[in-house]
Amino acid sequence: MHQADPATQPAWPDSDDATQPAALSFAEVLQGAVRHSGLSLERVQHRLAAEGLRISLTTLSYWQRGRSEPERADSLRAVDALERILTLPPGALRSLLRPYRPRGRMTAPGHDLCATQRVLGENSLVEQALGAGFGRLNEALRTLSIREAITLDAHRRVVALSIQQLVRATGDGADRLTAVHTFDSGMRAARARVRCGLPGPVRALPELNTAVVEVRFGRALARNETAVVDYTVRVVPGDGTDDHYERRTRTRLRDHLLQVYFHPAALPVACHRYYRERSTAPHAYNHRLLPDASHSVHSAPGRCPAGIHGIAWRWPDSPAAGG
Repeated sequence: MHQADPATQPAWPDSDDATQPAALSFAEVLQGAVRHSGLSLERVQHRLAAEGLRISLTTLSYWQRGRSEPERADSLRAVDALERILTLPPGALRSLLRPYRPRGRMTAPGHDLCATQRVLGENSLVEQALGAGFGRLNEALRTLSIREAITLDAHRRVVALSIQQLVRATGDGADRLTAVHTFDSGMRAARARVRCGLPGPVRALPELNTAVVEVRFGRALARNETAVVDYTVRVVPGDGTDDHYERRTRTRLRDHLLQVYFHPAALPVACHRYYRERSTAPHAYNHRLLPDASHSVHSAPGRCPAGIHGIAWRWPDSPAAGG
């Protein structure tokens, strides 16, 4: 298929809308400029990548459909690059961005795609792992409570995750839960054992240090019906080490219990639990935790709003963290 060189194309569409660009939204201007350039979104993505800007196709699609807008520093740099790639006047896109606020289309109760990106971050490993399926991630489910236990080995690496999760169907037809787990220390292989539910496929993605686990309910749920899944993921870790674990949730939870079990031969010198409202926010609090007799620490917040809840720890030979 022939693709026109955008440098030979006018910057604005030859329609009446082009005479009043200030009245257009960011999404409308971006969509019109991409269409008029003759470039596919894949070609736009490649042009951005050539400038060192890694933006997923899903994110670009959301931007031009108005489902989300760029917020992070990397995304704003990508907007500046898009103006050059699409031969738009400087600031033609950047000036149309709105101040940060929750926005986007609510597809179902509890499934706000923009809330998902705020918590996970734009172009997150979850988005990269799921690709086009990211926009449909558990779209008919809302998580009510999570209890999870993390186990580290003597080399300071997470080697097992045990998860028990209570979900409610927000519409008819949900028949599975998809979970994406990432490992900072790296991940060579992964397998899952399901105690409650039926085992689905497990995809190990070592290039992303990520495992995608699917647990099936055994039948389609009716609206407002609840289901419990209980599974354990074991991994062959990489060569790095782990110094934190966090749960990112796009909705308020009734209950969240997070436990971290350390190996007796690899104990941290300090542990803290923390919370962040979104991926780009600083820690809202940083409370110290004391290990118990089983060399474990836990977090069980009395209230669990949407956002990022985690536990961080410092190894004996690591520099003291500020804050």
